[in-house]
Amino acid sequence: MDGLCSHDPPISARRHAFTLVELLVVIAIISLLLSVMIPSLRRARSSALRVACAHNLRQIGLGIGMYLGDHDGVYPCAQDPVDPNYWLWMGRGWRQWVEPYVGGSIGVRNPAVLLCPEDRTDPGRYESTSYAYSMAFYHSPVQIDAMSEPADTYDPTRVQRSIPQRASSVAHPAAKILIGEWLSNHAPVHDDQGWWCWLGSRTFLLADGQVCFLEATEIRPARDKLPDANLTVNGVKGRDLAR
Repeated sequence: MDGLCSHDPPISARRHAFTLVELLVVIAIISLLLSVMIPSLRRARSSALRVACAHNLRQIGLGIGMYLGDHDGVYPCAQDPVDPNYWLWMGRGWRQWVEPYVGGSIGVRNPAVLLCPEDRTDPGRYESTSYAYSMAFYHSPVQIDAMSEPADTYDPTRVQRSIPQRASSVAHPAAKILIGEWLSNHAPVHDDQGWWCWLGSRTFLLADGQVCFLEATEIRPARDKLPDANLTVNGVKGRDLAR
């Protein structure tokens, strides 16, 4: 009779709850999964941004191609400095020459394809531009070979008169950098000096239209003994890449 009078609820009606140990196990599993997934997600995001950067340079390459078509095969050229604060090879310097071919109305608030999506630089510093243009394309090989220091590319007291270069003068288009990231945006390094240091990796547009991602150490030393596409030995007739 005692069993019949029991007040215990039927087994099916009992409520089940996680024990503290079970909760800790679940939390540990979730933490483990996150520790595995987050680096992968970061790598995937970084890869996507690098692809977007490469797309920017391809679009710029198309713009340069149209510019060449409209200017008898001559690359953008102007007398430096093009502004009291910057030179033609700087992103904010050559921007105006390709602007009509890559969307127009480009500026700090609308950088379009001139800004790498992973560039962390303050927008005001370089006016939301990430890419530099090799000054070898607006100086003769003789002029470039007469330069031997980074200061030769930006010091008004050392300026040489610009000489427009033709696409037909580029001896190794698959090995000469035309435009590229100044900073190592996709592989940040401490005290990044851009093309004036042997650190980091950057995305480059070659004269033949190819886009490639290269470590600084994969670029041949220029006239200033740095991976500096501005001062490529032999200028447009030289090579930045070993191939």
